[in-house]
Parts: sequence; C-alpha cells; structure tokens
Amino acid sequence: MELFPPVPYTSWVDTLATLHRFVQVVGKVRLAVSPRRNHWWNVPFHLTGRGITTRPMGLDPTFAVDFDFLEHRLVVTALDGRTVSVELPGKSVADFHSEVLRALETVGADPALLERAHPFDLPDAHRPFAEDTEHASYDPDAVTRYWQVLSQVNLVLEEFAGRYSGKTSPVHHFWHTFDIAMTRFADTEVDQPATHDPVTREAYSREVISFGFWFGDPSFPEPAFYSYTAPEPDAVAEQSLPPAARWLERSGSHLAVLSYDAVRAAPDRHAEVLEFYEAAYQAGASRAGWDIARYACIDGVTDPQLRPGLSDAVPRT
Repeated sequence: MELFPPVPYTSWVDTLATLHRFVQVVGKVRLAVSPRRNHWWNVPFHLTGRGITTRPMGLDPTFAVDFDFLEHRLVVTALDGRTVSVELPGKSVADFHSEVLRALETVGADPALLERAHPFDLPDAHRPFAEDTEHASYDPDAVTRYWQVLSQVNLVLEEFAGRYSGKTSPVHHFWHTFDIAMTRFADTEVDQPATHDPVTREAYSREVISFGFWFGDPSFPEPAFYSYTAPEPDAVAEQSLPPAARWLERSGSHLAVLSYDAVRAAPDRHAEVLEFYEAAYQAGASRAGWDIARYACIDGVTDPQLRPGLSDAVPRT
C-alpha cells in the first residue's frame, strides 16, 4: 500500500479521542502488572501484524491484551488458553471499560486493577473511565488507517535506530500521549528536581534525544514527525533542519517538527523522514556535546570485521 497515506487530524478527531481512551484503559493494566523497566520501558505498547499489544504480563495469571485493528476487537488471552474477545465499534468508553473488567475477571486477572481508573493528561482526567459516556465514536476505516501509519513509522524508526550503537529504547507506542517514538541515550545522569513527578524523573534520568510521530491534538491539529533533546541544550533551535522542517516552541522547550503533509509531498517520503531525524539528532547531539563519531553505526552493524566495505563477509542464511 501507499507509504504514509493521508490521515488528516480533522477527519477522525472524534474517533481518535475515543480510541485514545480505549488504549489508556488497557495501558493502565500494563502499568499495574508488568515488571518495572528503566525509563518506564515496560509500560508502552508494541506493534503487531494486526494491531498493538501489551505483550505477556503478570505471573498469576500470565496474560496479554491485544487490539486487533483489522477485525476491530480486543482480545485478552491467558497462558492457560482462556480467551475473551471484546468488540470495539459501537461502544462508549464506559461500555468498553466495563467489558474489559469482565474480560480480566474471566481470564483470572484482578479487575480491581481498573475499577477507578482515570484518563491520564487528558481534559477529562478528573472523570473515571467508568463514567465516560461522552466518547463513543469509532470509525473502523480510520482506526485501520491509524494502525497502518503506525506500522510504517515503526519500521522507519527501527531503521533509524540502527544508525546508533549506544543505548537505544525499543520503538514504543505510548498510550498516554498516543504517539510512537524511539529514544537515544547518553550515559550522562540528569539531576532532576525533587519537585518533578516520578514519571518525568525516571523517563529523563539520562540525557536523551527522542524521535517520533504523533497524529495531532487540539493545540497542534495535524500529524507530524518530531524530535527533541532533553535537557534542551543552549541554542539548539538555532541549528539547521531540512527546508520543510522547523523548530516549534512548545511547553517552554523546542521541538523539531516535520509535518506529515510535507513528507507526503516529498519525492522520496522514506528518505525525507530519515533526513529530518538525522538533522535533528545532529542538532541536539552537537549542542549537548555527545560523541557523535563514537556512536555512529551503519545498518545496525557494530562488528569491526563487518564495517562498510566488508559486506561480503556478512553471513547469509
């Protein structure tokens, strides 16, 4: 199919709002029962060939929750084979929340994990999911398109991750912000203020440069690729980006932003995104004093015997 098909924010804004809350409901389960990882790497979703997944979690029982965006259902599966399916269209957030509780109970998980759960960092964060009858839009075609775009961006981020040999996160689909991202780390500790919340303190305990994509929100109503450096070094927004990209001031810092429509207009969409990510990395890493040459990598190869020019030595299966 077409690389980066159209996905205008205004065409599915109501469905996006409902789906975001569906995903947060399940994300709260992942947060509650998955083993803790550095920088909260245990919490986000990963992509599958049909949607997104929590991955297996819990010990008694061990179970996984998968969104299937081709058949538009949620599937909860326990290690002993017990499976429950929940249809996604035609439900409010309150309906969905109630059915997820029943599904958890059926496979032996504790429904108390979710009983009083609230949205995170959304305008209705004060309202429990169980009381949200407002959000009930679900356009199956739009949701399938969202997953297809996620899948394509996922592969570009995987490719870009292979160009750095230092500490790199997996590609994550974050349920709290509804974006997809990959982060490069420097082994430099950041002394976060004690007043910062524990989520921020853990996520940014080291210097990072993050790269991602989001579908838009009310403050920026269009899909876009982005990158940021944290802590933000001095004058990073003075660094050059590709002509179609720009620096955007947001929440007191700067994002490098490349609009999705600009990518769609480019002769080579894949190359346009990679060029943008590389320029944003060079901007942040150079201003932050990272050892760019040391961690440079080509196609995920770190073995000096397989450096460029010795490609014939690569084992083939």
